Amino acid sequence: MGMNIKWLGAVATGALLVQTALAQDNSADKRVTLPTIDVSSSRLGEGIAGTSTTVITAEDIQRAPESTLQDLLSREAGIQTTSLYGGVNGTGTTVDMRGFGVTAPSNVLVLVDGRRFNDSDLTGFDFSLIPRNSIERIEITRGNSGAVLYGDGAVGGVINIVTKSGVGAKPNARVEAGFGSYQTREAKLSASGSFGPFSTAVFANTFNTDGYRDNNKTRQNQAVGDFRYRLNEGSVFFNIAADRLDQHLPGPLTIANGPFVGNFNQFSANPRGTNYPLDNLKRNNIAVRGGVTRDLWSGAELTVDGSLRRKETTFATFNPTNATFPVPNTPSAYNETTLQAVSFTPRLNMDRSFGDVRAKAIAGVDVYRTTYKANRALFQGAAPNHIYDFNQTTIALYAQPTFTWRDNTDLSFGWRIQRNAFDARDTFDATAPAGPFGVNPQGLPLNTSETQNAWHLGVEHRFNSQFAVFARMAQSFRVPNIDERVGATPVLTVTNFNLRTQTSRDYEGGVRLRFGRLDVQSSIYDMYLTDELHFSPITFANTNLDPTRRYGVENSATFRVNDSLRLKGSASYTRAVFRSGPFAGSDIPEVARWSGSAGASWDVYRKYLTLDVGARITGKRYADGDEANGGANMIPGYAVFDVRLGGEIDRFFWSVTVQNLFDKSYYDYALDQSFTGNQLVQVYPLPGRQIMVRAGATF
Repeated sequence: MGMNIKWLGAVATGALLVQTALAQDNSADKRVTLPTIDVSSSRLGEGIAGTSTTVITAEDIQRAPESTLQDLLSREAGIQTTSLYGGVNGTGTTVDMRGFGVTAPSNVLVLVDGRRFNDSDLTGFDFSLIPRNSIERIEITRGNSGAVLYGDGAVGGVINIVTKSGVGAKPNARVEAGFGSYQTREAKLSASGSFGPFSTAVFANTFNTDGYRDNNKTRQNQAVGDFRYRLNEGSVFFNIAADRLDQHLPGPLTIANGPFVGNFNQFSANPRGTNYPLDNLKRNNIAVRGGVTRDLWSGAELTVDGSLRRKETTFATFNPTNATFPVPNTPSAYNETTLQAVSFTPRLNMDRSFGDVRAKAIAGVDVYRTTYKANRALFQGAAPNHIYDFNQTTIALYAQPTFTWRDNTDLSFGWRIQRNAFDARDTFDATAPAGPFGVNPQGLPLNTSETQNAWHLGVEHRFNSQFAVFARMAQSFRVPNIDERVGATPVLTVTNFNLRTQTSRDYEGGVRLRFGRLDVQSSIYDMYLTDELHFSPITFANTNLDPTRRYGVENSATFRVNDSLRLKGSASYTRAVFRSGPFAGSDIPEVARWSGSAGASWDVYRKYLTLDVGARITGKRYADGDEANGGANMIPGYAVFDVRLGGEIDRFFWSVTVQNLFDKSYYDYALDQSFTGNQLVQVYPLPGRQIMVRAGATF
């Protein structure tokens, strides 16, 4: 700890030395600042001092050649993705920040308009829930400093999706339709506007596709409504979102080589095939958010808000077609799950200036109540073998002030204390139908509580309009999610719901540079984790890992060649390793050491004709289950190229996108189940070349 404090102090000392060397007599130069990151919908309002940040604008989203938000996010420094369901509309695709592999959904916290939106199960946040046409911008804050303001789970970073509202807008509407590869069809409708003190925005989408692989059909419908009313000294707001998903799941393909498993490669033979022609998932999701704001006095605003979310999911699986025992295509599991989350999150924001010092502060209370019920049966209509009931309540107090001196130095510090209470039980029916391998016994009940703390200390100094440095240190935590406690349980083993809470400590430093039309951000980080939570897909057991570490370098740059051409790129080095135990020094699976991106946006002829191209590059990585880093079954590295050609004429617009332009055959998730003398790997292929044509109009 002492050494790391010295490291942070060295960064600050170095910054002061550089400032002395660069000191000038021009008083105007002493007061200029680099452009601030606009994060007005986050709780702090202008970001967290000392952190590495990125903002993706609505125009970036509209012009991106990538078909999903996850693919778009993977172009940003330090972000990798994994996909299980063929990458269709982004469902089943997870976003990983700073090297968490398969547990990324629980270690990256996603917010919608500054409010937690992660589900308390292994699925994490499904980005397909948010219609792309409803997004104003996406704010990315890397590292664990967001834990003070937003709570547990903000370990790798925070992604805040800011949605559009009709505040200040004239009445308008937008309609769009598209058709593309694999019988993909979509339609989008949006409308917004202000009418005196009242404003509203509504969005509706429908998406249908047969998918790249067999048994990959997907049907999804979404709707979002935002309503606001401005009062003399505050406002009232209400938001409702609903989503319905019906998706078929193609499952993995097998690569085998050995005396016991045979010798074949289904991925090379037919990457579009499936061994699971009957597996499917259905989900209904609804979320309601609302609250009021009140201006208490100059520079002080009180917000009282809350939310209610409910997700109902059914998941049916069947034995694979290539199996000889059990009988192919017979039921293997049918799960019905209901998850409901209620929140109450009042907070006070203050912003005052005292001479050359600007003081901002936020303090509040977070109350979250999650209930979960899962019926686990052999097939639909059968009596469940297990009924899992889970309740989680968290109550937290937090405060984080930020001081700015002379517009060029920010100092932020914050602290959070959170009480977590858990209650879990398993109702077991030994007479219910079971598969040929039986079911696990009744789980041990759990009723426990604990208190955790998070803190943050960060500083940023802007020497002039071209050069700024930042540094931070922070501590965060992550409580076990519901599926880790009660979800996929080891066969014929008593389930123990009691897992230890994961903790992490981060150290980071970096620079922001601007040279004319070139913007650069670079940072280096070091993260130490204890009791990291992990689910083994081989043993079906949830465990706490031996101590682990993440460290790396993230670089991003944007170059505006002229008013019509912009270049953008990123390059990251990510290491995720075990610090001790039998795998000490080994890489954590599903984390590539190298990743990067490159892209260009060109207004060929004003807005009448535009061209956007992008490349997403990911290095090789160890397959899930290969903690020993045997390396024989590593996931190959890949580069995927995407292109979009579009334009606008008056109120009409059109685009043609080609994703995976060179028809690369690849996958980004694999499960290594090899044993002595036998190679056995399950892989999940991703789509080949996809073409999509869209057209629409604004009114």
